[in-house]
Amino acid sequence: MISRRILRIKILQLLYAYFQSADALLNKYEKELFFSIQKTYDLYHYLLLLILDIADYANARIEIARQKKIPTREDLNPNTKFVDNLIIQQIRTNRQFNQYLNTTRLSWVNSPELIKKLHNRIRMAPFFKEYMEDPVRSYEQDKKLIMEVYTNEIVSAESLYQTLEEQSIFWNDEIEFVISMIAKTLKGFRENDGENAVLMPLFKNDDDKEFARDLFRKVIHYKEEFGKLVESYTENWDVERIAYMDLLILEMAITEAVAFPSIPTRVTINEYLEIAKFYSTEKSSVFINGLLDKIFKHLKDEKRIVKAGRGLIGEV
Repeated sequence: MISRRILRIKILQLLYAYFQSADALLNKYEKELFFSIQKTYDLYHYLLLLILDIADYANARIEIARQKKIPTREDLNPNTKFVDNLIIQQIRTNRQFNQYLNTTRLSWVNSPELIKKLHNRIRMAPFFKEYMEDPVRSYEQDKKLIMEVYTNEIVSAESLYQTLEEQSIFWNDEIEFVISMIAKTLKGFRENDGENAVLMPLFKNDDDKEFARDLFRKVIHYKEEFGKLVESYTENWDVERIAYMDLLILEMAITEAVAFPSIPTRVTINEYLEIAKFYSTEKSSVFINGLLDKIFKHLKDEKRIVKAGRGLIGEV
């Protein structure tokens, strides 16, 4: 589930903290790295749980309306299409999901105002009104609605971002990514799967977990050597005035290119340019791109960058 770009970002954040710390203990920061990765997986389940709480709130409103002293016809015959949504029921009964919740105790119980705001926001969306007014219902229609709720409404709700920011510093930049993973998960749901519908794993495979650990350790290992290499290619620059994040991104990219022979250099460059656009200065990506091109050429000539694997031998 966790993409390699997210892994690179988390490694960058923890390396920054490591190198800025007075007590730079490798084991401590490595544990922190994997804790931050696990928090992303918590968020995945936490946001899946969110739609259940919104549906429960909608159902509670229906029950309150039924208990009026003088209920209207609509109060007595409510439209329960949303609260009975088949995807919501499938998430609610999902074995993997409930096992994870039982372990982590994730809950929105302390965020009633957020649930109310999100319910009202969703209820006013044109696609939701269209869904509720359509007398026909199907599994695919129910799936389409919940995917639209996540990708159109929940993802753009500022109140959600504020609430999550207060709960964990690890979630600030990950909400859009996690919601895209939820949409991908729901797209793969099938009605016949029932409670056994498959959720995404924490890591796509063991290689990704090893990539995270190895890249973190190797950037630290090569810090002095590759720091000097970058400095030698910035002799016309005042190194102390170059953004520290830029230097760290450069060192990460060089380490990845040298230490991971199965990853194409162009993939490495593109990944770190995208990260630089978000985490460094406005002109950083141009600076980093030019420098990496020169350094990678030098390291290939020195046989320090040697790629191996299908389609990678003889990479230029």
